[in-house]
Amino acid sequence: MNRSIDYGNLMHRAMRSLIQDVLQDVSENGLPGAHHFFITFDSHADGVEMADWLRDRYPEEMTVVIQHWFDNLKVEDDGFGVTLNFGNNPETLYVPYDAIQTFVDPSVEFGLRFETQDMDDDDEDTGDTTDAEDEATDKAPVERKEAEVVSLDKFRKP
Repeated sequence: MNRSIDYGNLMHRAMRSLIQDVLQDVSENGLPGAHHFFITFDSHADGVEMADWLRDRYPEEMTVVIQHWFDNLKVEDDGFGVTLNFGNNPETLYVPYDAIQTFVDPSVEFGLRFETQDMDDDDEDTGDTTDAEDEATDKAPVERKEAEVVSLDKFRKP
């Protein structure tokens, strides 16, 4: 049985825990200074709760901004809920941490991006191999996508 440390999933868990800690602090103390967040999430991920008209408008992903006006920020172990204003229409969203694709705080040039891994839960049972093991058995190397820091240049205004 091949066993390896799954650094990618460990890193994703740690980064999502960081987001939870930051949001928990904001829910208790408000946003400090110029901090604000752009949070992009998969609008059809399991557990995402949002108004139907928002899901229709953002069928794949949605980016929300937590900055000037937000209300009822509730941070839980699996995700967060918040009420945001969409054209003078307050709407409550619930976003599981697993649905988050990017988390950016441009005020301090900080960003996280989560890459999706097309891996079934059954893959753990079959024994995941390393690239070196794949080459040794003449199999094509498995392409692995890991978490990486987002370049904030794409969020800057010209």
